[in-house]
Amino acid sequence: MPSVFLQGRPVESYPPLAPEARRGAVRRITEVGERVLHKPCRDVTEFGPDLAALLDDMFLTMYVAEGAGLAANQVGVDLRLFVYDCPDDDGVRHVGHVVNPVLDPLDPAGRRLVDDSEGCLSVPGATMAVPRPDRAVVRGYDKDGAPLVIEGTGYFARCLAHETDHVNGQVYLDRLSARERKEALRQAADRRDEVFARRAANVEALTA
Repeated sequence: MPSVFLQGRPVESYPPLAPEARRGAVRRITEVGERVLHKPCRDVTEFGPDLAALLDDMFLTMYVAEGAGLAANQVGVDLRLFVYDCPDDDGVRHVGHVVNPVLDPLDPAGRRLVDDSEGCLSVPGATMAVPRPDRAVVRGYDKDGAPLVIEGTGYFARCLAHETDHVNGQVYLDRLSARERKEALRQAADRRDEVFARRAANVEALTA
C-alpha cells in the first residue's frame, strides 16, 4: 500500500513539508470565541492566484502550529476551504486541500462511532474525547476548480469531519457537554503560553 496520498491519489514519495509551505507566510490563528469561527463560511467562487496564495499561507501556518488540518476561518478568512497533512490509523499520510467541502452523510447502520481524543489549533493546548464516525467522505474541489472526492478512515476521518465542521461554523467544543467544554477551556488557559512559545520557536525553525 502507498505510504502517501496526495489529494486522494497515491504518490511514490512526498517531502516532509508540502511545497506550498515554502511559498507561504505565517498567519495568526483565530481562537475560540472569535466570531469568524462560529458562523458558516462563504463558498469560494473565485479560483486563481489569491486562493493559491491563501492555501500556501495555510499550509505553513498549520505546520508552525503542529496541526494535522487547518480551515480558512482559523486564519480569519471567511471561506469554505481547508488544508490537511494527516496520518490515518495505518500510518498512511494524507496531504492536500479541499475547497467548498461537503461531508457525505453516512448510513447510521453501517457506521462505527469512535470516541477518541481530539484537539484544535483554535483551542490551544486542550484535548478532549469526541465521538466521530471511523470513516468520512468529503466532496469538493481543488484550487483549480476540479472536482475532488477524499475518503478517510480512523484518525484521518476525524480530521476531515473536524475541518468540515469548521467551515460550517462549528468547533469541536460544540460537540461536548457543558462540563466537558469547561474542562477544555481550563486546559487551554493552563497550556496556552506553552503552546504559543512552541509555535514561536517553530516559526523561526521553518522560516529561517
